[in-house]
Amino acid sequence: MKVLITGGAGFLGQRLARALLARGALNSADGKRQPITELVLLDVERPADFGDSRVRTEVGDIAERSVLERLIDDKTDAIFHLAAIVSGQAEADFDLGMRINLDASRLLLETCRQRGHRPRVVFTSSVAVYGGDLPDVVQNDTALNPQSSYGTQKAIAELLLNDYTRRGFVGGRVLRLPTISVRPGKPNAAASSFASGIIREPLNGEEAICPVTGSTRLWLLSPRKAIECLIAGCELDAAALGNQRVVNLPGISVSVDEMIAALREVAGERVVERIEWKPDPRVETIVGSWPARWDTSRAEHLGLSGDHTFAAVICNYIEDENVHVV
Repeated sequence: MKVLITGGAGFLGQRLARALLARGALNSADGKRQPITELVLLDVERPADFGDSRVRTEVGDIAERSVLERLIDDKTDAIFHLAAIVSGQAEADFDLGMRINLDASRLLLETCRQRGHRPRVVFTSSVAVYGGDLPDVVQNDTALNPQSSYGTQKAIAELLLNDYTRRGFVGGRVLRLPTISVRPGKPNAAASSFASGIIREPLNGEEAICPVTGSTRLWLLSPRKAIECLIAGCELDAAALGNQRVVNLPGISVSVDEMIAALREVAGERVVERIEWKPDPRVETIVGSWPARWDTSRAEHLGLSGDHTFAAVICNYIEDENVHVV
Protein backbone atom coordinates (compact mmCIF):
# COMPACT_ATOMS: atom_id res chain seq x y z
CA MET A 1 0.00 0.00 0.00
CA LYS A 2 1.25 3.47 -0.94
CA VAL A 3 0.28 6.36 1.36
CA LEU A 4 0.81 10.09 0.77
CA ILE A 5 0.90 12.72 3.53
CA THR A 6 0.79 16.35 2.43
CA GLY A 7 2.26 18.66 5.02
CA GLY A 8 4.58 15.77 5.83
CA ALA A 9 7.20 17.95 7.53
CA GLY A 10 4.65 19.52 9.85
CA PHE A 11 3.89 18.69 13.44
CA LEU A 12 0.91 16.42 12.71
CA GLY A 13 2.44 15.07 9.51
CA GLN A 14 5.56 13.86 11.28
CA ARG A 15 3.58 12.31 14.13
CA LEU A 16 1.21 10.62 11.70
CA ALA A 17 4.11 9.24 9.67
CA ARG A 18 5.74 7.84 12.80
CA ALA A 19 2.48 6.23 13.91
CA LEU A 20 1.84 4.67 10.49
CA LEU A 21 5.36 3.27 10.30
CA ALA A 22 5.03 1.76 13.76
CA ARG A 23 1.66 0.30 12.83
CA GLY A 24 3.02 -1.08 9.56
CA ALA A 25 -0.34 -1.47 7.85
CA LEU A 26 -3.70 0.13 7.08
CA ASN A 27 -7.04 -1.36 6.27
CA SER A 28 -7.73 -0.96 2.57
CA ALA A 29 -11.02 0.26 1.09
CA ASP A 30 -12.35 -3.33 1.18
CA GLY A 31 -11.51 -3.63 4.90
CA LYS A 32 -8.52 -5.94 4.43
CA ARG A 33 -5.32 -5.10 6.30
CA GLN A 34 -2.53 -4.21 3.88
CA PRO A 35 1.14 -3.54 4.67
CA ILE A 36 2.39 -0.01 4.02
CA THR A 37 5.11 -0.45 1.44
CA GLU A 38 5.67 3.22 0.57
CA LEU A 39 5.01 6.34 2.64
CA VAL A 40 5.46 9.60 0.71
CA LEU A 41 5.94 12.77 2.76
CA LEU A 42 5.43 16.02 0.83
CA ASP A 43 6.13 19.52 2.12
CA VAL A 44 7.82 22.79 1.15
CA GLU A 45 10.60 21.84 3.56
CA ARG A 46 12.39 18.50 3.62
CA PRO A 47 10.52 16.11 5.95
CA ALA A 48 12.41 13.67 8.15
CA ASP A 49 12.61 10.19 6.64
CA PHE A 50 13.11 8.40 10.00
CA GLY A 51 15.83 6.27 8.42
CA ASP A 52 13.14 3.95 7.08
CA SER A 53 13.34 2.47 3.58
CA ARG A 54 9.57 2.71 3.22
CA VAL A 55 9.71 6.51 3.47
CA ARG A 56 10.12 8.78 0.46
CA THR A 57 10.53 12.49 1.21
CA GLU A 58 9.61 15.11 -1.38
CA VAL A 59 10.07 18.89 -1.34
CA GLY A 60 7.55 20.74 -3.46
CA ASP A 61 4.71 23.23 -3.71
CA ILE A 62 1.39 21.43 -3.35
CA ALA A 63 -0.27 24.10 -5.48
CA GLU A 64 1.88 23.08 -8.47
CA ARG A 65 0.16 20.54 -10.73
CA SER A 66 3.42 18.87 -11.73
CA VAL A 67 4.25 18.08 -8.09
CA LEU A 68 0.97 16.30 -7.45
CA GLU A 69 1.02 14.50 -10.79
CA ARG A 70 4.48 13.17 -9.95
CA LEU A 71 3.46 11.86 -6.53
CA ILE A 72 -0.11 10.62 -7.00
CA ASP A 73 -0.36 7.57 -9.23
CA ASP A 74 -2.69 4.59 -9.52
CA LYS A 75 -0.78 2.89 -6.69
CA THR A 76 -1.60 5.66 -4.20
CA ASP A 77 -4.19 4.03 -1.95
CA ALA A 78 -4.59 6.65 0.77
CA ILE A 79 -3.90 10.38 1.03
CA PHE A 80 -3.82 12.36 4.27
CA HIS A 81 -4.23 15.96 3.15
CA LEU A 82 -2.82 17.95 6.08
CA ALA A 83 -1.05 20.78 4.25
CA ALA A 84 -2.55 24.17 5.08
CA ILE A 85 -1.89 27.81 5.78
CA VAL A 86 -2.94 28.36 9.39
CA SER A 87 -5.73 30.69 10.48
CA GLY A 88 -3.85 33.85 11.43
CA GLN A 89 -1.56 33.63 8.39
CA ALA A 90 -4.50 33.00 6.03
CA GLU A 91 -6.20 36.09 7.43
CA ALA A 92 -3.04 38.19 6.99
CA ASP A 93 -2.23 36.88 3.48
CA PHE A 94 -5.46 36.25 1.57
CA ASP A 95 -3.79 35.15 -1.67
CA LEU A 96 -1.55 32.59 0.03
CA GLY A 97 -4.43 31.16 2.03
CA MET A 98 -6.59 30.78 -1.08
CA ARG A 99 -3.74 29.23 -3.05
CA ILE A 100 -2.81 26.55 -0.51
CA ASN A 101 -6.03 25.93 1.44
CA LEU A 102 -8.42 25.99 -1.51
CA ASP A 103 -6.72 25.93 -4.93
CA ALA A 104 -4.25 23.20 -3.95
CA SER A 105 -7.02 21.12 -2.37
CA ARG A 106 -9.01 21.19 -5.59
CA LEU A 107 -5.88 20.41 -7.61
CA LEU A 108 -5.23 17.37 -5.41
CA LEU A 109 -8.79 16.14 -5.97
CA GLU A 110 -8.51 16.77 -9.71
CA THR A 111 -5.28 14.77 -9.88
CA CYS A 112 -7.01 11.87 -8.14
CA ARG A 113 -9.94 12.13 -10.58
CA GLN A 114 -7.61 12.01 -13.56
CA ARG A 115 -5.88 8.92 -12.22
CA GLY A 116 -9.28 7.21 -12.04
CA HIS A 117 -8.55 4.76 -9.21
CA ARG A 118 -10.62 6.38 -6.39
CA PRO A 119 -8.08 6.65 -3.54
CA ARG A 120 -9.20 7.41 0.00
CA VAL A 121 -8.60 11.08 0.84
CA VAL A 122 -8.61 12.19 4.48
CA PHE A 123 -9.00 15.97 4.71
CA THR A 124 -8.40 17.79 7.98
CA SER A 125 -10.90 20.59 8.48
CA SER A 126 -11.49 22.87 11.44
CA VAL A 127 -13.79 24.40 14.03
CA ALA A 128 -13.31 27.59 12.01
CA VAL A 129 -15.95 26.50 9.45
CA TYR A 130 -18.53 27.56 12.06
CA GLY A 131 -19.17 31.05 13.38
CA GLY A 132 -21.67 33.76 14.10
CA ASP A 133 -24.56 33.16 16.47
CA LEU A 134 -23.94 29.55 17.49
CA PRO A 135 -25.89 27.26 19.82
CA ASP A 136 -24.17 26.19 23.04
CA VAL A 137 -23.56 22.80 21.41
CA VAL A 138 -23.01 22.82 17.64
CA GLN A 139 -24.97 20.03 15.97
CA ASN A 140 -24.04 18.03 12.89
CA ASP A 141 -26.62 20.00 10.88
CA THR A 142 -25.60 23.46 12.18
CA ALA A 143 -25.07 25.69 9.15
CA LEU A 144 -21.50 26.57 8.20
CA ASN A 145 -20.88 30.28 8.73
CA PRO A 146 -17.11 30.90 8.87
CA GLN A 147 -15.95 34.27 10.13
CA SER A 148 -12.41 34.09 8.73
CA SER A 149 -10.78 33.45 5.37
CA TYR A 150 -9.24 30.27 6.77
CA GLY A 151 -12.64 28.95 7.84
CA THR A 152 -14.15 29.85 4.47
CA GLN A 153 -11.38 28.05 2.60
CA LYS A 154 -11.80 24.94 4.74
CA ALA A 155 -15.59 24.97 4.30
CA ILE A 156 -15.33 25.18 0.50
CA ALA A 157 -12.78 22.36 0.43
CA GLU A 158 -15.14 20.23 2.54
CA LEU A 159 -17.94 20.69 0.00
CA LEU A 160 -15.61 19.87 -2.88
CA LEU A 161 -14.47 16.65 -1.23
CA ASN A 162 -18.07 15.64 -0.61
CA ASP A 163 -18.94 16.20 -4.24
CA TYR A 164 -15.86 14.42 -5.61
CA THR A 165 -16.84 11.50 -3.38
CA ARG A 166 -20.46 11.60 -4.56
CA ARG A 167 -19.25 11.46 -8.15
CA GLY A 168 -17.05 8.45 -7.39
CA PHE A 169 -13.71 10.19 -8.02
CA VAL A 170 -12.32 9.66 -4.48
CA GLY A 171 -13.32 7.97 -1.26
CA GLY A 172 -13.34 11.10 0.86
CA ARG A 173 -13.70 11.69 4.56
CA VAL A 174 -13.54 15.10 6.25
CA LEU A 175 -12.34 15.12 9.85
CA ARG A 176 -13.06 18.42 11.60
CA LEU A 177 -10.30 18.86 14.15
CA PRO A 178 -10.76 20.78 17.38
CA THR A 179 -7.89 23.10 18.27
CA ILE A 180 -4.87 20.85 18.91
CA SER A 181 -3.23 21.34 22.31
CA VAL A 182 -0.58 20.91 23.51
CA ARG A 183 1.59 21.27 20.39
CA PRO A 184 5.36 20.97 20.85
CA GLY A 185 7.83 23.33 19.21
CA LYS A 186 7.54 27.07 18.74
CA PRO A 187 4.51 29.37 18.40
CA ASN A 188 3.09 29.66 14.88
CA ALA A 189 0.82 32.13 13.08
CA ALA A 190 -2.41 30.33 14.00
CA ALA A 191 -4.87 32.41 15.99
CA SER A 192 -5.12 29.45 18.36
CA SER A 193 -1.36 29.22 18.92
CA PHE A 194 -1.74 30.53 22.48
CA ALA A 195 -3.77 27.39 23.39
CA SER A 196 -0.48 25.50 23.35
CA GLY A 197 1.81 28.40 24.23
CA ILE A 198 0.25 29.11 27.64
CA ILE A 199 1.01 25.50 28.61
CA ARG A 200 4.17 24.67 26.68
CA GLU A 201 6.26 27.77 27.42
CA PRO A 202 5.60 27.89 31.20
CA LEU A 203 6.46 24.19 31.49
CA ASN A 204 9.77 24.98 29.74
CA GLY A 205 10.55 27.83 32.14
CA GLU A 206 9.62 30.53 29.63
CA GLU A 207 7.17 33.43 29.73
CA ALA A 208 3.93 33.12 27.74
CA ILE A 209 1.38 35.64 26.51
CA CYS A 210 -2.34 34.93 26.75
CA PRO A 211 -4.15 37.18 24.23
CA VAL A 212 -7.72 36.30 25.26
CA THR A 213 -9.80 36.52 28.43
CA GLY A 214 -9.96 33.68 30.92
CA SER A 215 -13.62 33.06 30.12
CA THR A 216 -12.80 32.27 26.46
CA ARG A 217 -13.90 28.70 25.87
CA LEU A 218 -12.16 26.35 23.42
CA TRP A 219 -12.81 22.94 21.91
CA LEU A 220 -9.53 21.02 22.26
CA LEU A 221 -7.99 17.70 21.27
CA SER A 222 -4.57 16.35 22.20
CA PRO A 223 -1.99 15.45 19.54
CA ARG A 224 -2.07 11.83 20.72
CA LYS A 225 -5.83 11.54 20.16
CA ALA A 226 -5.68 13.54 16.92
CA ILE A 227 -3.35 10.98 15.34
CA GLU A 228 -5.53 8.09 16.54
CA CYS A 229 -8.57 9.75 14.95
CA LEU A 230 -6.78 10.43 11.65
CA ILE A 231 -5.83 6.78 11.24
CA ALA A 232 -9.22 5.50 12.39
CA GLY A 233 -10.92 8.01 10.10
CA CYS A 234 -9.00 6.71 7.11
CA GLU A 235 -10.12 3.18 7.91
CA LEU A 236 -13.80 4.01 8.43
CA ASP A 237 -16.19 1.90 6.40
CA ALA A 238 -17.56 3.95 3.51
CA ALA A 239 -21.02 2.45 4.03
CA ALA A 240 -21.05 3.69 7.63
CA LEU A 241 -20.26 7.22 6.46
CA GLY A 242 -22.93 7.16 3.77
CA ASN A 243 -23.42 10.36 1.79
CA GLN A 244 -22.28 12.59 4.67
CA ARG A 245 -18.51 12.41 4.75
CA VAL A 246 -17.92 15.02 7.46
CA VAL A 247 -17.19 13.95 11.04
CA ASN A 248 -16.85 16.37 13.97
CA LEU A 249 -14.11 14.83 16.08
CA PRO A 250 -14.48 14.45 19.86
CA GLY A 251 -12.76 16.97 22.11
CA ILE A 252 -12.82 18.72 25.47
CA SER A 253 -14.66 22.00 26.07
CA VAL A 254 -12.52 24.10 28.43
CA SER A 255 -12.17 27.77 29.26
CA VAL A 256 -8.74 29.37 29.36
CA ASP A 257 -9.16 29.72 33.12
CA GLU A 258 -9.82 25.97 33.35
CA MET A 259 -6.75 25.24 31.21
CA ILE A 260 -4.60 27.28 33.58
CA ALA A 261 -6.17 25.59 36.60
CA ALA A 262 -5.20 22.22 35.07
CA LEU A 263 -1.67 23.50 34.53
CA ARG A 264 -1.56 24.58 38.19
CA GLU A 265 -2.80 21.12 39.24
CA VAL A 266 -0.09 19.36 37.22
CA ALA A 267 2.89 21.70 37.57
CA GLY A 268 2.24 24.15 40.41
CA GLU A 269 1.78 27.88 40.92
CA ARG A 270 5.33 28.85 39.98
CA VAL A 271 4.76 27.60 36.43
CA VAL A 272 1.40 29.38 36.13
CA GLU A 273 2.97 32.70 37.19
CA ARG A 274 4.91 32.73 33.89
CA ILE A 275 1.70 33.55 31.99
CA GLU A 276 1.12 37.22 31.16
CA TRP A 277 -2.34 38.47 30.15
CA LYS A 278 -2.15 40.80 27.16
CA PRO A 279 -5.44 41.09 25.18
CA ASP A 280 -5.23 41.00 21.38
CA PRO A 281 -8.57 42.05 19.78
CA ARG A 282 -7.69 40.36 16.46
CA VAL A 283 -7.10 36.99 18.11
CA GLU A 284 -10.12 37.39 20.39
CA THR A 285 -12.36 38.11 17.38
CA ILE A 286 -11.20 35.06 15.41
CA VAL A 287 -11.17 32.59 18.31
CA GLY A 288 -14.39 33.97 19.74
CA SER A 289 -16.22 33.06 16.52
CA TRP A 290 -15.41 29.35 16.91
CA PRO A 291 -17.68 26.83 18.64
CA ALA A 292 -16.77 25.91 22.20
CA ARG A 293 -18.43 22.52 21.94
CA TRP A 294 -20.04 20.37 19.27
CA ASP A 295 -22.13 17.23 19.16
CA THR A 296 -19.80 14.25 18.75
CA SER A 297 -22.36 11.46 18.88
CA ARG A 298 -21.71 10.53 15.25
CA ALA A 299 -17.96 10.31 15.78
CA GLU A 300 -18.44 8.20 18.90
CA HIS A 301 -20.87 5.92 17.06
CA LEU A 302 -18.15 5.44 14.44
CA GLY A 303 -15.69 4.43 17.17
CA LEU A 304 -13.69 7.66 17.50
CA SER A 305 -12.80 9.06 20.93
CA GLY A 306 -11.24 12.14 22.48
CA ASP A 307 -9.52 13.07 25.73
CA HIS A 308 -11.12 12.88 29.18
CA THR A 309 -9.58 15.84 31.02
CA PHE A 310 -7.23 18.69 30.14
CA ALA A 311 -4.98 17.78 33.06
CA ALA A 312 -4.51 14.38 31.39
CA VAL A 313 -3.69 16.16 28.12
CA ILE A 314 -0.92 18.10 29.87
CA CYS A 315 0.44 14.94 31.49
CA ASN A 316 0.46 13.17 28.12
CA TYR A 317 2.33 16.10 26.57
CA ILE A 318 4.97 15.95 29.32
CA GLU A 319 5.35 12.20 28.76
CA ASP A 320 5.32 12.26 24.94
CA GLU A 321 7.78 15.15 24.63
CA ASN A 322 10.02 14.13 27.57
CA VAL A 323 9.49 17.55 29.16
CA HIS A 324 11.47 18.36 32.27
CA VAL A 325 9.26 20.79 34.13
CA VAL A 326 11.32 23.82 35.17
